[in-house]
Amino acid sequence: MTDIVNKLWGMCHTLRHDGIDYGDYIEQLTYLLFIKMADEKSVALPAGCDWDALKSFSGTELTDHYLLVLQRLRDAKGLLGDIFAQSMPRFNNPVSLKKIITMIDAEEWASMGVDVKAEAFEGLLEKAASEGKKGAGQYFTPRVLIQSIVRIMQPDPLKQKELTICDPACGTGGFLVAAYEWLMEKTRGALPIDEIKRIKERTYYGQDLVARPRRLALMNLFLHGLKPIIYLGDTIYEPDRGEQYNVVLTNPPFGTKGAGQAPVRDDFTIQTSNKQLNFLQHVLTILKRGGRAAIVLPDNCLFEDKAGEVFEILMADCNVHTVLRLPRGTFIPYANAQANVVFLQKGIPAETVWIYDCRSNIPGCTKKDRPLTAEMFTDFEKCYGTDPNGKSERVDQGPEGRFRSFHINEIRERDYKLDIKWLKDDSLDDPNDLPEPTDLIAEAVTELEAIVDELNEITLLLGRD
Repeated sequence: MTDIVNKLWGMCHTLRHDGIDYGDYIEQLTYLLFIKMADEKSVALPAGCDWDALKSFSGTELTDHYLLVLQRLRDAKGLLGDIFAQSMPRFNNPVSLKKIITMIDAEEWASMGVDVKAEAFEGLLEKAASEGKKGAGQYFTPRVLIQSIVRIMQPDPLKQKELTICDPACGTGGFLVAAYEWLMEKTRGALPIDEIKRIKERTYYGQDLVARPRRLALMNLFLHGLKPIIYLGDTIYEPDRGEQYNVVLTNPPFGTKGAGQAPVRDDFTIQTSNKQLNFLQHVLTILKRGGRAAIVLPDNCLFEDKAGEVFEILMADCNVHTVLRLPRGTFIPYANAQANVVFLQKGIPAETVWIYDCRSNIPGCTKKDRPLTAEMFTDFEKCYGTDPNGKSERVDQGPEGRFRSFHINEIRERDYKLDIKWLKDDSLDDPNDLPEPTDLIAEAVTELEAIVDELNEITLLLGRD
Protein backbone atom coordinates (compact mmCIF):
# COMPACT_ATOMS: atom_id res chain seq x y z
CA MET A 1 0.00 0.00 0.00
CA THR A 2 2.88 2.40 0.78
CA ASP A 3 4.31 1.93 -2.72
CA ILE A 4 0.91 2.47 -4.30
CA VAL A 5 0.28 5.62 -2.27
CA ASN A 6 3.69 6.96 -3.32
CA LYS A 7 2.80 6.36 -6.97
CA LEU A 8 -0.55 8.06 -6.59
CA TRP A 9 1.03 10.97 -4.72
CA GLY A 10 3.61 11.39 -7.46
CA MET A 11 0.77 11.76 -9.95
CA CYS A 12 -0.80 14.36 -7.66
CA HIS A 13 2.29 16.53 -8.07
CA THR A 14 1.94 16.24 -11.85
CA LEU A 15 -1.72 17.19 -11.80
CA ARG A 16 -1.09 20.31 -9.76
CA HIS A 17 0.52 21.75 -12.87
CA ASP A 18 -2.82 21.15 -14.60
CA GLY A 19 -4.64 23.17 -11.96
CA ILE A 20 -5.99 20.22 -9.95
CA ASP A 21 -5.39 20.56 -6.21
CA TYR A 22 -4.78 17.56 -3.99
CA GLY A 23 -8.34 17.56 -2.65
CA ASP A 24 -9.92 17.41 -6.11
CA TYR A 25 -7.38 14.80 -7.16
CA ILE A 26 -8.21 12.52 -4.24
CA GLU A 27 -11.91 12.89 -5.00
CA GLN A 28 -11.46 11.99 -8.69
CA LEU A 29 -9.26 9.11 -7.65
CA THR A 30 -12.02 7.67 -5.47
CA TYR A 31 -14.45 7.75 -8.42
CA LEU A 32 -12.05 5.87 -10.67
CA LEU A 33 -11.05 3.37 -7.97
CA PHE A 34 -14.72 2.66 -7.29
CA ILE A 35 -15.43 1.93 -10.97
CA LYS A 36 -12.37 -0.34 -11.18
CA MET A 37 -13.25 -2.24 -8.01
CA ALA A 38 -16.89 -2.57 -9.06
CA ASP A 39 -15.60 -4.25 -12.23
CA GLU A 40 -13.35 -6.59 -10.23
CA LYS A 41 -16.20 -7.55 -7.91
CA SER A 42 -18.77 -7.87 -10.76
CA VAL A 43 -20.95 -5.09 -9.31
CA ALA A 44 -23.42 -3.91 -11.95
CA LEU A 45 -23.18 -0.26 -12.99
CA PRO A 46 -25.35 1.66 -15.49
CA ALA A 47 -24.74 0.93 -19.17
CA GLY A 48 -21.50 2.39 -20.50
CA CYS A 49 -20.08 3.05 -17.02
CA ASP A 50 -17.96 -0.10 -16.83
CA TRP A 51 -14.18 -0.01 -16.48
CA ASP A 52 -13.41 -1.70 -19.80
CA ALA A 53 -15.34 0.96 -21.68
CA LEU A 54 -13.64 3.79 -19.81
CA LYS A 55 -10.10 2.56 -20.40
CA SER A 56 -10.74 1.94 -24.11
CA PHE A 57 -10.92 5.68 -24.85
CA SER A 58 -8.15 8.25 -25.23
CA GLY A 59 -7.81 11.91 -26.09
CA THR A 60 -10.87 14.15 -25.96
CA GLU A 61 -13.08 11.08 -26.41
CA LEU A 62 -11.85 9.91 -22.99
CA THR A 63 -12.69 13.15 -21.19
CA ASP A 64 -16.09 13.26 -22.93
CA HIS A 65 -16.84 9.67 -21.94
CA TYR A 66 -15.67 10.26 -18.35
CA LEU A 67 -18.10 13.19 -18.11
CA LEU A 68 -20.89 10.92 -19.40
CA VAL A 69 -19.99 8.20 -16.87
CA LEU A 70 -20.18 10.61 -13.93
CA GLN A 71 -23.48 12.01 -15.21
CA ARG A 72 -25.03 8.54 -15.45
CA LEU A 73 -23.78 7.51 -12.04
CA ARG A 74 -24.95 10.81 -10.56
CA ASP A 75 -28.42 10.26 -12.03
CA ALA A 76 -28.64 6.62 -10.92
CA LYS A 77 -31.36 5.76 -8.43
CA GLY A 78 -30.71 4.75 -4.84
CA LEU A 79 -27.38 4.52 -3.10
CA LEU A 80 -25.30 4.71 -6.30
CA GLY A 81 -26.76 8.12 -7.10
CA ASP A 82 -26.14 9.22 -3.52
CA ILE A 83 -22.49 8.18 -3.79
CA PHE A 84 -21.92 10.22 -6.95
CA ALA A 85 -24.11 13.19 -5.98
CA GLN A 86 -22.65 16.46 -7.33
CA SER A 87 -19.73 14.61 -8.92
CA MET A 88 -17.98 16.53 -11.69
CA PRO A 89 -14.83 15.74 -13.70
CA ARG A 90 -11.78 17.87 -12.86
CA PHE A 91 -9.40 16.69 -15.58
CA ASN A 92 -8.66 19.29 -18.25
CA ASN A 93 -5.90 17.27 -19.88
CA PRO A 94 -6.95 13.84 -21.27
CA VAL A 95 -3.32 12.67 -21.07
CA SER A 96 -3.37 13.09 -17.28
CA LEU A 97 -6.66 11.20 -17.00
CA LYS A 98 -5.29 8.38 -19.15
CA LYS A 99 -2.19 8.11 -16.95
CA ILE A 100 -4.35 7.77 -13.84
CA ILE A 101 -6.54 5.11 -15.47
CA THR A 102 -3.48 3.16 -16.62
CA MET A 103 -1.96 3.33 -13.14
CA ILE A 104 -5.17 2.10 -11.50
CA ASP A 105 -5.61 -0.63 -14.12
CA ALA A 106 -2.22 -2.10 -13.23
CA GLU A 107 -3.42 -3.19 -9.78
CA GLU A 108 -5.94 -5.77 -8.56
CA TRP A 109 -7.56 -3.61 -5.93
CA ALA A 110 -10.26 -5.98 -4.74
CA SER A 111 -7.68 -8.60 -3.79
CA MET A 112 -6.14 -6.11 -1.34
CA GLY A 113 -9.40 -5.81 0.63
CA VAL A 114 -12.38 -3.58 -0.02
CA ASP A 115 -11.18 -0.95 2.46
CA VAL A 116 -8.06 -0.38 0.38
CA LYS A 117 -9.65 2.70 -1.17
CA ALA A 118 -9.98 4.32 2.24
CA GLU A 119 -6.38 3.38 3.06
CA ALA A 120 -5.16 4.96 -0.16
CA PHE A 121 -7.27 8.03 0.57
CA GLU A 122 -5.86 8.31 4.09
CA GLY A 123 -2.33 7.68 2.83
CA LEU A 124 -2.67 10.61 0.47
CA LEU A 125 -4.06 12.76 3.27
CA GLU A 126 -1.04 11.79 5.35
CA LYS A 127 1.23 12.96 2.55
CA ALA A 128 -0.67 16.25 2.40
CA ALA A 129 -0.50 16.63 6.18
CA SER A 130 3.26 16.06 6.17
CA GLU A 131 3.61 18.99 3.76
CA GLY A 132 1.89 21.30 6.19
CA LYS A 133 -1.71 20.87 5.07
CA LYS A 134 -4.22 20.09 7.78
CA GLY A 135 -7.24 17.87 7.85
CA ALA A 136 -6.10 14.24 7.72
CA GLY A 137 -6.73 13.62 11.39
CA GLN A 138 -10.45 14.27 11.10
CA TYR A 139 -10.85 11.15 8.97
CA PHE A 140 -8.41 8.67 10.40
CA THR A 141 -8.62 6.10 13.19
CA PRO A 142 -5.94 3.37 13.13
CA ARG A 143 -7.35 0.10 11.79
CA VAL A 144 -5.85 -2.01 14.58
CA LEU A 145 -7.56 0.16 17.20
CA ILE A 146 -10.88 0.00 15.35
CA GLN A 147 -10.64 -3.78 15.06
CA SER A 148 -9.80 -4.17 18.75
CA ILE A 149 -12.80 -2.06 19.75
CA VAL A 150 -15.08 -4.04 17.42
CA ARG A 151 -13.85 -7.37 18.83
CA ILE A 152 -14.67 -6.14 22.32
CA MET A 153 -18.07 -4.65 21.43
CA GLN A 154 -19.25 -7.65 19.36
CA PRO A 155 -21.86 -5.81 17.21
CA ASP A 156 -23.76 -8.96 16.19
CA PRO A 157 -27.07 -8.35 14.35
CA LEU A 158 -27.74 -12.11 14.39
CA LYS A 159 -27.51 -12.43 18.15
CA GLN A 160 -29.75 -9.42 18.74
CA LYS A 161 -32.66 -8.97 16.33
CA GLU A 162 -33.10 -5.51 14.81
CA LEU A 163 -29.68 -4.46 16.14
CA THR A 164 -28.47 -1.17 14.67
CA ILE A 165 -24.91 0.18 14.64
CA CYS A 166 -24.04 3.86 14.28
CA ASP A 167 -20.96 6.05 14.00
CA PRO A 168 -22.05 9.70 14.28
CA ALA A 169 -18.60 10.89 13.13
CA CYS A 170 -17.94 8.13 10.62
CA GLY A 171 -15.27 9.66 8.36
CA THR A 172 -14.42 7.05 5.73
CA GLY A 173 -16.51 4.44 7.53
CA GLY A 174 -13.76 2.50 9.31
CA PHE A 175 -15.87 1.41 12.28
CA LEU A 176 -18.83 0.38 10.11
CA VAL A 177 -16.67 -1.56 7.66
CA ALA A 178 -14.84 -3.31 10.52
CA ALA A 179 -18.14 -4.18 12.21
CA TYR A 180 -19.40 -5.87 9.04
CA GLU A 181 -16.08 -7.62 8.40
CA TRP A 182 -16.15 -8.93 12.00
CA LEU A 183 -19.61 -10.36 11.33
CA MET A 184 -18.45 -11.96 8.08
CA GLU A 185 -15.46 -13.53 9.83
CA LYS A 186 -17.66 -14.84 12.63
CA THR A 187 -20.21 -16.36 10.23
CA ARG A 188 -17.53 -17.34 7.67
CA GLY A 189 -19.40 -15.25 5.12
CA ALA A 190 -22.63 -17.22 5.39
CA LEU A 191 -25.59 -15.12 6.57
CA PRO A 192 -29.01 -16.72 7.01
CA ILE A 193 -31.05 -16.07 3.86
CA ASP A 194 -33.98 -14.61 5.78
CA GLU A 195 -31.68 -12.12 7.58
CA ILE A 196 -29.60 -10.83 4.68
CA LYS A 197 -31.89 -7.98 3.64
CA ARG A 198 -32.30 -6.69 7.21
CA ILE A 199 -28.59 -6.84 7.96
CA LYS A 200 -27.50 -5.24 4.70
CA GLU A 201 -30.11 -2.48 4.55
CA ARG A 202 -31.20 -1.68 8.14
CA THR A 203 -28.17 -2.22 10.34
CA TYR A 204 -25.37 0.24 9.52
CA TYR A 205 -25.80 3.98 10.05
CA GLY A 206 -23.50 6.97 10.18
CA GLN A 207 -23.04 10.70 9.72
CA ASP A 208 -20.22 13.01 8.73
CA LEU A 209 -19.81 16.72 8.24
CA VAL A 210 -17.61 16.47 5.12
CA ALA A 211 -18.85 15.15 1.77
CA ARG A 212 -15.65 13.43 0.61
CA PRO A 213 -15.14 10.99 3.49
CA ARG A 214 -18.89 10.32 3.59
CA ARG A 215 -18.72 9.36 -0.08
CA LEU A 216 -15.85 6.98 0.68
CA ALA A 217 -17.82 5.40 3.50
CA LEU A 218 -20.78 4.85 1.16
CA MET A 219 -18.48 3.40 -1.51
CA ASN A 220 -16.74 1.01 0.86
CA LEU A 221 -19.97 -0.32 2.32
CA PHE A 222 -21.62 -0.50 -1.12
CA LEU A 223 -18.74 -2.66 -2.35
CA HIS A 224 -19.43 -4.94 0.61
CA GLY A 225 -22.95 -5.35 -0.73
CA LEU A 226 -24.45 -3.12 1.98
CA LYS A 227 -26.93 -0.27 1.69
CA PRO A 228 -26.05 1.91 4.67
CA ILE A 229 -27.70 5.16 5.71
CA ILE A 230 -25.03 7.81 6.17
CA TYR A 231 -26.22 11.36 6.70
CA LEU A 232 -24.32 14.46 5.62
CA GLY A 233 -24.41 17.20 8.22
CA ASP A 234 -23.20 18.55 11.54
CA THR A 235 -23.86 15.92 14.19
CA ILE A 236 -23.79 18.14 17.26
CA TYR A 237 -25.10 21.48 15.96
CA GLU A 238 -28.09 20.13 14.05
CA PRO A 239 -31.26 19.09 15.91
CA ASP A 240 -31.50 15.44 16.95
CA ARG A 241 -33.44 13.32 14.40
CA GLY A 242 -34.96 11.14 17.09
CA GLU A 243 -33.25 7.95 15.87
CA GLN A 244 -31.68 5.60 18.41
CA TYR A 245 -29.24 2.72 18.01
CA ASN A 246 -28.11 -0.38 19.90
CA VAL A 247 -24.38 0.10 19.35
CA VAL A 248 -22.41 3.33 18.88
CA LEU A 249 -18.74 3.18 17.83
CA THR A 250 -17.10 6.53 17.18
CA ASN A 251 -14.00 8.70 17.24
CA PRO A 252 -15.16 12.36 17.16
CA PRO A 253 -12.72 14.80 15.52
CA PHE A 254 -10.09 16.12 17.92
CA GLY A 255 -9.14 19.73 18.49
CA THR A 256 -10.97 23.00 19.06
CA LYS A 257 -11.42 24.06 15.43
CA GLY A 258 -14.98 25.23 14.89
CA ALA A 259 -15.62 25.44 18.64
CA GLY A 260 -16.36 28.61 20.54
CA GLN A 261 -20.08 28.31 21.02
CA ALA A 262 -22.29 25.73 22.67
CA PRO A 263 -24.83 23.99 20.42
CA VAL A 264 -28.46 24.80 21.09
CA ARG A 265 -29.79 21.34 21.90
CA ASP A 266 -32.57 20.65 24.39
CA ASP A 267 -31.19 17.14 24.89
CA PHE A 268 -27.78 18.44 26.03
CA THR A 269 -27.88 18.90 29.80
CA ILE A 270 -24.47 20.57 30.05
CA GLN A 271 -23.72 23.60 27.89
CA THR A 272 -20.14 23.51 26.65
CA SER A 273 -18.21 24.49 23.54
CA ASN A 274 -16.02 21.36 23.79
CA LYS A 275 -16.83 19.31 20.68
CA GLN A 276 -15.90 15.94 22.11
CA LEU A 277 -17.95 16.44 25.28
CA ASN A 278 -20.89 17.43 23.11
CA PHE A 279 -20.41 14.26 21.06
CA LEU A 280 -20.49 12.35 24.33
CA GLN A 281 -23.82 13.97 25.19
CA HIS A 282 -25.04 13.18 21.66
CA VAL A 283 -24.12 9.51 22.13
CA LEU A 284 -26.23 9.48 25.30
CA THR A 285 -29.17 10.80 23.25
CA ILE A 286 -28.91 8.38 20.32
CA LEU A 287 -28.17 5.24 22.34
CA LYS A 288 -31.10 2.96 23.10
CA ARG A 289 -31.70 1.89 26.68
CA GLY A 290 -29.50 -1.16 27.24
CA GLY A 291 -27.35 -0.15 24.26
CA ARG A 292 -23.56 0.04 24.45
CA ALA A 293 -21.01 2.49 23.14
CA ALA A 294 -17.27 2.94 22.69
CA ILE A 295 -16.08 6.50 22.12
CA VAL A 296 -12.54 7.80 21.62
CA LEU A 297 -11.86 10.96 23.66
CA PRO A 298 -8.73 13.11 24.11
CA ASP A 299 -7.22 13.41 27.60
CA ASN A 300 -8.68 16.84 28.33
CA CYS A 301 -12.17 15.32 28.14
CA LEU A 302 -11.34 13.35 31.28
CA PHE A 303 -10.04 16.15 33.49
CA GLU A 304 -11.36 19.62 32.63
CA ASP A 305 -14.20 21.10 34.70
CA LYS A 306 -16.97 20.62 32.15
CA ALA A 307 -15.83 17.02 31.67
CA GLY A 308 -16.65 16.32 35.31
CA GLU A 309 -20.12 17.84 34.87
CA VAL A 310 -20.81 15.78 31.75
CA PHE A 311 -19.59 12.53 33.31
CA GLU A 312 -21.68 13.15 36.42
CA ILE A 313 -24.79 13.27 34.23
CA LEU A 314 -23.56 10.38 32.12
CA MET A 315 -22.82 8.08 35.05
CA ALA A 316 -26.27 8.62 36.51
CA ASP A 317 -27.79 7.03 33.41
CA CYS A 318 -24.96 4.88 32.05
CA ASN A 319 -22.61 2.24 33.36
CA VAL A 320 -19.31 3.85 32.37
CA HIS A 321 -17.49 0.63 33.14
CA THR A 322 -14.15 0.77 31.31
CA VAL A 323 -11.57 3.34 30.20
CA LEU A 324 -8.56 2.46 28.04
CA ARG A 325 -5.64 4.90 28.14
CA LEU A 326 -4.20 4.64 24.64
CA PRO A 327 -0.46 4.51 23.92
CA ARG A 328 1.35 7.73 23.15
CA GLY A 329 1.47 8.37 19.41
CA THR A 330 -1.61 6.24 18.62
CA PHE A 331 -2.71 8.71 15.94
CA ILE A 332 0.75 9.52 14.53
CA PRO A 333 1.28 10.97 11.91
CA TYR A 334 -2.23 12.40 11.53
CA ALA A 335 -2.46 13.86 15.00
CA ASN A 336 -0.43 13.67 18.18
CA ALA A 337 -3.19 13.95 20.76
CA GLN A 338 -3.15 11.66 23.78
CA ALA A 339 -6.45 9.82 23.93
CA ASN A 340 -8.62 7.21 25.59
CA VAL A 341 -11.49 4.89 24.75
CA VAL A 342 -14.52 5.08 27.04
CA PHE A 343 -16.86 2.06 27.12
CA LEU A 344 -20.38 2.36 28.52
CA GLN A 345 -23.85 0.84 28.62
CA LYS A 346 -26.99 2.99 28.85
CA GLY A 347 -29.73 2.39 31.40
CA ILE A 348 -27.63 1.28 34.37
CA PRO A 349 -25.96 3.79 36.74
CA ALA A 350 -22.21 3.41 37.14
CA GLU A 351 -20.88 1.62 40.22
CA THR A 352 -17.30 0.71 39.31
CA VAL A 353 -14.99 2.14 36.63
CA TRP A 354 -12.13 -0.06 35.44
CA ILE A 355 -9.13 1.73 33.89
CA TYR A 356 -6.43 0.06 31.79
CA ASP A 357 -3.18 2.01 31.44
CA CYS A 358 -1.67 1.20 28.05
CA ARG A 359 0.59 4.27 28.19
CA SER A 360 2.83 4.49 31.27
CA ASN A 361 6.29 2.94 30.82
CA ILE A 362 5.44 1.97 27.25
CA PRO A 363 7.47 3.54 24.41
CA GLY A 364 5.37 5.84 22.27
CA CYS A 365 4.29 4.75 18.81
CA THR A 366 6.08 6.06 15.74
CA LYS A 367 5.24 5.77 12.07
CA LYS A 368 8.28 3.67 11.11
CA ASP A 369 10.16 2.21 14.08
CA ARG A 370 7.26 1.38 16.40
CA PRO A 371 3.90 1.44 14.62
CA LEU A 372 0.68 0.68 16.48
CA THR A 373 0.01 -3.07 16.37
CA ALA A 374 -2.83 -5.39 17.35
CA GLU A 375 -0.56 -7.03 19.93
CA MET A 376 -0.52 -3.79 21.94
CA PHE A 377 -4.20 -4.38 22.81
CA THR A 378 -4.05 -8.15 23.42
CA ASP A 379 -3.67 -7.89 27.20
CA PHE A 380 -6.39 -5.24 27.44
CA GLU A 381 -8.84 -7.40 25.51
CA LYS A 382 -8.06 -10.30 27.85
CA CYS A 383 -8.61 -8.09 30.92
CA TYR A 384 -11.83 -6.66 29.48
CA GLY A 385 -13.35 -10.12 29.13
CA THR A 386 -15.86 -11.67 26.75
CA ASP A 387 -18.95 -9.74 27.85
CA PRO A 388 -19.31 -6.70 25.55
CA ASN A 389 -21.17 -4.83 28.32
CA GLY A 390 -18.17 -5.09 30.64
CA LYS A 391 -19.78 -7.59 33.02
CA SER A 392 -17.14 -10.31 32.80
CA GLU A 393 -15.37 -11.30 36.00
CA ARG A 394 -12.32 -9.06 36.36
CA VAL A 395 -9.24 -8.90 38.58
CA ASP A 396 -7.86 -5.66 40.01
CA GLN A 397 -4.10 -5.87 39.46
CA GLY A 398 -3.27 -3.45 42.28
CA PRO A 399 -1.02 -0.35 42.27
CA GLU A 400 1.72 -2.11 40.29
CA GLY A 401 -0.63 -3.47 37.60
CA ARG A 402 -2.15 -1.93 34.51
CA PHE A 403 -5.82 -2.77 35.20
CA ARG A 404 -7.53 -1.27 38.26
CA SER A 405 -11.04 -0.63 39.51
CA PHE A 406 -12.41 2.53 41.12
CA HIS A 407 -15.70 2.66 42.99
CA ILE A 408 -18.19 5.37 42.12
CA ASN A 409 -17.54 6.98 45.53
CA GLU A 410 -13.90 7.52 44.56
CA ILE A 411 -14.98 8.94 41.21
CA ARG A 412 -17.43 11.26 42.96
CA GLU A 413 -14.68 12.52 45.30
CA ARG A 414 -12.67 13.39 42.18
CA ASP A 415 -15.62 15.43 40.83
CA TYR A 416 -16.21 12.70 38.22
CA LYS A 417 -12.88 13.35 36.51
CA LEU A 418 -11.41 10.14 35.10
CA ASP A 419 -7.78 11.14 34.51
CA ILE A 420 -6.67 8.66 37.17
CA LYS A 421 -3.00 7.68 37.10
CA TRP A 422 -1.31 5.30 39.50
CA LEU A 423 1.70 3.88 37.66
CA LYS A 424 4.88 5.91 38.02
CA ASP A 425 6.22 6.61 34.55
CA ASP A 426 9.93 5.90 35.00
CA SER A 427 10.80 7.47 31.65
CA LEU A 428 9.86 10.87 33.07
CA ASP A 429 12.57 10.57 35.75
CA ASP A 430 15.39 9.36 33.51
CA PRO A 431 16.84 12.28 31.50
CA ASN A 432 18.29 9.74 29.05
CA ASP A 433 14.95 8.03 28.49
CA LEU A 434 12.46 10.86 28.24
CA PRO A 435 9.41 10.49 25.97
CA GLU A 436 9.74 11.73 22.42
CA PRO A 437 9.60 15.54 22.12
CA THR A 438 6.42 15.15 20.07
CA ASP A 439 4.81 13.26 22.99
CA LEU A 440 5.76 15.98 25.45
CA ILE A 441 4.41 18.59 23.06
CA ALA A 442 1.18 16.63 22.65
CA GLU A 443 0.68 16.55 26.42
CA ALA A 444 1.32 20.30 26.61
CA VAL A 445 -1.18 20.86 23.78
CA THR A 446 -3.76 18.80 25.67
CA GLU A 447 -3.31 21.03 28.71
CA LEU A 448 -3.53 24.18 26.57
CA GLU A 449 -6.67 22.94 24.81
CA ALA A 450 -8.26 22.40 28.20
CA ILE A 451 -7.40 26.00 29.08
CA VAL A 452 -8.90 27.18 25.76
CA ASP A 453 -12.08 25.24 26.55
CA GLU A 454 -12.26 26.87 29.99
CA LEU A 455 -11.83 30.33 28.42
CA ASN A 456 -14.59 29.53 25.93
CA GLU A 457 -16.87 28.57 28.81
CA ILE A 458 -16.14 31.89 30.51
CA THR A 459 -16.94 33.68 27.24
CA LEU A 460 -20.25 31.81 27.06
CA LEU A 461 -21.10 32.83 30.60
CA LEU A 462 -20.24 36.46 29.89
CA GLY A 463 -22.38 36.30 26.76
CA ARG A 464 -25.39 35.13 28.74
CA ASP A 465 -25.08 38.14 31.03
